[in-house]
Amino acid sequence: MSTLATLDWIIIAAYFMVILGLAWWVIRQKTDTTTDYFLAGRHLGWFVVGASIFASNIGSEHLVGLAGSGATDGVALAHYELHAWCLLVLGWVMAPFYMRSKVFTMPEFLERRFSPASRTLLSVISLVAYVLTKIAVGIFAGGVVFSVLLPEINFLGMNSFWLGSILVILFTGAYSVLGGLRAVAYTEALQTVILVLGSFLVLVFGLQAIGGWGELRAIVGPEMFNLWKPLVPEGISATWAPIREGGQMAWYFNNQYPWLGMLFCAPIIGLWYWTTDQYIVQRVLGAPNETEARRGSIAAAILKLLPVFIFIIPGIIAFALAKSGEVQSIRDAMFNAEGELVTENAQAALPLLVAHILPVGIRGIVVAGLLAALMSSLAGVFNASSTLFTMDFYSRLRPGASERHLVWMGRIATGAMVVIGLAWIPVIQGGRGLYDYLQGVQAYLGPPIFVVFFLGIFNKRLNKEGCLAALLVGFALGLFRLAVDTPVALMDDFAYAEGSFLWIVNNIFFQYYSLLIFLVCILAMVGVSYLTRPPAYEQISGLTFGTLTEEHRSSSRSSWDWKDVLFTVLVLVLILTAYLYFTG
Repeated sequence: MSTLATLDWIIIAAYFMVILGLAWWVIRQKTDTTTDYFLAGRHLGWFVVGASIFASNIGSEHLVGLAGSGATDGVALAHYELHAWCLLVLGWVMAPFYMRSKVFTMPEFLERRFSPASRTLLSVISLVAYVLTKIAVGIFAGGVVFSVLLPEINFLGMNSFWLGSILVILFTGAYSVLGGLRAVAYTEALQTVILVLGSFLVLVFGLQAIGGWGELRAIVGPEMFNLWKPLVPEGISATWAPIREGGQMAWYFNNQYPWLGMLFCAPIIGLWYWTTDQYIVQRVLGAPNETEARRGSIAAAILKLLPVFIFIIPGIIAFALAKSGEVQSIRDAMFNAEGELVTENAQAALPLLVAHILPVGIRGIVVAGLLAALMSSLAGVFNASSTLFTMDFYSRLRPGASERHLVWMGRIATGAMVVIGLAWIPVIQGGRGLYDYLQGVQAYLGPPIFVVFFLGIFNKRLNKEGCLAALLVGFALGLFRLAVDTPVALMDDFAYAEGSFLWIVNNIFFQYYSLLIFLVCILAMVGVSYLTRPPAYEQISGLTFGTLTEEHRSSSRSSWDWKDVLFTVLVLVLILTAYLYFTG
């Protein structure tokens, strides 16, 4: 039986109509050129930039992963959400270089700084990673949400998992194909408002159901509100030992996170994702100037602090309601017959709250918010993938292609991503363990990209040979680890012989392996660069700190004022406050 009442359905239908109307209005705007279609004509204001970045980020890993981690590990994974400071690095450090270069994609910037070969390599890796992670995991989350809210729905032999996934993919794909980044960004700005409102209502009604903040802390205990304790298993050696105790898989929902690895690895992955990933940075590239790009990044940083309270805390509330027996239906869904929390079932913590504690009408608003998150996340990856394919591959293969032709190719590429998304559904539905496995992918693919971008900007002596060496070595190490991990993650009865080389590789904490890739990439890039000729500095003018002209510096200085500094300091103070509150 559906958990949604008629009023809920009316509200959800109204949400779809509003999104459709906004998308149609945007689609009717001019999209004849590549700048119009892929970068919204570079006319996105700071609020749209910031809200679009936030909405693109808030997807499956929050609706399913982050809320689920709240139920299993408390606030431990708030570390990733408190990386809002990385967005400040985007706005203040990286955005000026991106805006100055007038590029369409991150690989294109790498070409300007280093070489065409580095652009091609990064484009290939990015496209493959988007298909394997962002699209796959986004569809998984959509299936989980629909299977909880509409468990009995069946149409033409398809269950709610299939129907929900298809609906979200097709609807999102439609306006992404037709409207490009402008349609994606403007709908994401509206979806951000709906998402934040809906998630805040879950927090309010959840706290009301459990009896308030004090009662919540009393039921779950102080460790659930400690950022560091869940990361440190009992035993001093576990805080630094590189091998997982007992060879147990420890991906996303497991509490075996070594604090030393988190301390050094998490910022690397955060900076890669927030400052160099096409999926995020494309919104900044759509801003008209450095001022709007920076303010959009600061706005996104402020919004990025919300998931701790609108996803993690509701996850903890779901656990508390189940543990106390306050809501028996949630307990039955999350706990087994022996009274133990089932980690896999905890992934549905947020949809369970929506289904069982929200009143009619409010539930419809919140479901619309959940759909907004799923749709914005998928729309972002559809658009980013289309841009990478068209601008980094097709336009180079067909240098004489007209602007209109490239726009149509972008639409075709987006449509192809939609088809790929649909093809993923049976794979995702059949393997829930796949979700946990995919979360480690970014830890292996992110470090080499981080190294070449940041070292490339801060050191003008590093050259194309060093960049290519770092990318090739880093990606080889990452793909090797993924190849070793894949059979263990996807096959229940597969295991390497304990103590063997492959067993050791498989059981090194992914944070430490990520740090290994990071250090090897630095050595490769610096070593090869200094063994070969330096780059022509006049060709990289404005692309590194060492080649900035006085005009470049003056232009950047005039693009910000005291308000930008004030809100930057505010973000840092809020992050520090959160760390202090959730420690001890």
